[in-house]
Amino acid sequence: MVPVKGSFEMDIQHRFGTVNKGYGDFWGLFASSDIRIGVSYAPINNLNVGIGIDKFNELWDGSAKYALLKQTKGSIPVSVTYFGDLGYDTRFDADHSLYPRVTDRITSFNQIIIARKFSDKLSLQVAPSISHQNAVNGIYTKHDSTGTTIFQEMKHDHFAIAMAGRYKLGESTALIVDYDQPMTKHATNNPSPNLAFGFEFSTSGHTFQLFMGNYSMLNPQKNNLYNSNSPFAYTQADGTKVKGGMFVIGFNITRLWNF
Repeated sequence: MVPVKGSFEMDIQHRFGTVNKGYGDFWGLFASSDIRIGVSYAPINNLNVGIGIDKFNELWDGSAKYALLKQTKGSIPVSVTYFGDLGYDTRFDADHSLYPRVTDRITSFNQIIIARKFSDKLSLQVAPSISHQNAVNGIYTKHDSTGTTIFQEMKHDHFAIAMAGRYKLGESTALIVDYDQPMTKHATNNPSPNLAFGFEFSTSGHTFQLFMGNYSMLNPQKNNLYNSNSPFAYTQADGTKVKGGMFVIGFNITRLWNF
């Protein structure tokens, strides 16, 4: 959606537990894992800025979305949008054992969204991204008498690519499919890909999304860096076996005001 000057949104996102626990927590519905409340505003046309707080890690984040190009019949075949997010972990850490430095709490996300509307019903997009974490775990190992080498569990920067499609079933209902593939290979703790399916229902002022996917967090860089749920089983390069079928269910509610 292209931001229109004066529009204001309030967004509530909710993730439940994994569905594989079955009836015990009613397939995740009784096991809330995360919730985020955010607001955003369009101060000028094509620009949207927002802020939100996430239950997971007591994370505050600020975001910005800017429409660089708009699909125009006969001249511009695709829409191109920039999206960025800056997160700050506010968990209490009295002895600084979690974060020795204040800057260690910061993560960021940058993405270019390339989208095309093929018809009144079908839209597709591809979105390369880079997530950055200021702090990574390291293990110090002696190789010889000359010094020490740092072994990093994960890299500071992580590249990924997302592909998504939206198909309108009616005037106010749409089907959404999304796949996110990690590209960067880390020494350990490689994140799993995400596969999601959802329905979108719209009214004059609200948009509701109900979906099932692998991402369990509500911040893009946290999902890209740390997702441990996978849609399918696979074996990592180090021989670690990753279990598949780890889906969660969730919903988003967005309220839009135009001024």
